[in-house]
Amino acid sequence: MRKLTLTTALTLLAAPAFAQDEGSCGEVSITEMNWASASVVTNVANFIMEQGYGCDVSIVPSDTVPAITSVAENGEPDIVTELWVNATGNVYENLKEEGRVEELGAVLDPGGIDAWWIPAYLAEEHPELKTIDGILENPELVGGRLHNCPEGWGCRVFNDNLLPAFGVEEAGIEIFNHGSGETLATSIASAFESEEPWFGYYWAPTAVIGRYDLVQVDMGEYDQEAHEAAQNPDATDVGRTSFPPAEIKTAVTTDFSGEYPELTEFLTNMTFETDTMNSIVAWMEENSASGEEGAVYFLTNYQDTWSNWISDSARENLASVLEQ
Repeated sequence: MRKLTLTTALTLLAAPAFAQDEGSCGEVSITEMNWASASVVTNVANFIMEQGYGCDVSIVPSDTVPAITSVAENGEPDIVTELWVNATGNVYENLKEEGRVEELGAVLDPGGIDAWWIPAYLAEEHPELKTIDGILENPELVGGRLHNCPEGWGCRVFNDNLLPAFGVEEAGIEIFNHGSGETLATSIASAFESEEPWFGYYWAPTAVIGRYDLVQVDMGEYDQEAHEAAQNPDATDVGRTSFPPAEIKTAVTTDFSGEYPELTEFLTNMTFETDTMNSIVAWMEENSASGEEGAVYFLTNYQDTWSNWISDSARENLASVLEQ
């Protein structure tokens, strides 16, 4: 399939689905979570389901907990994508156990990334800083400061419990608690502008990780018990652990999977590499682009990826649409 121009692709995204035989696909609903990567995922799925499979798709703006609550109470929407499993509590697990939802593939691979990071230029100059022990032994090389999450964020609880386990303050590193996500991101941008030391927490997929060349600090082995304990604001004596990748899935109601096996297969195959999503959301921020435009960027530049997610008939349908 030829490359899409931005104008053509945006027109296609807004176009009604092509006509298919009656009954081949009907009305389906999908969440659009309120952050950039999720909006990209939803708009890509929307385009493929409408133009490839002939569905009438309704997009439901939502967030993780409201979306799962709605499925539990109302059995809809049909599709919940970019679902951060660790943020759903027991509701999602109960729905799976009751056979009311089916968990499909990982929508991000290897998942959501939480980590402590340093700039690549710092790692190149001082390779010993690639490990937490190397940083603790050389606090002056990272500027003697760790940039922490704002109050009220889940990562703040985790970091506040984990920092004593590593003895960060005892090593002579100041814990700087940012007042907002904006100042945390700005601290990274400022460091890169001057190639100054920086050490702190950030997560992916985000535009920041897509834009700046940061290196994850090796925090050692993952300890599930320590990780679970670190999520408790009242925890004491938390042990050392690294961050595991967060599971980010697509889930559908079992009614949907039974009625639409072909769409279920497509949604199971729909997996974005986390590094790819970092690049997409970085492009969106640099161009003040919407989630729909981010989807266009992906559809334009990664056809070899998404064409492998879909059935032969959907691929033929999309080829005919894109040739118009």
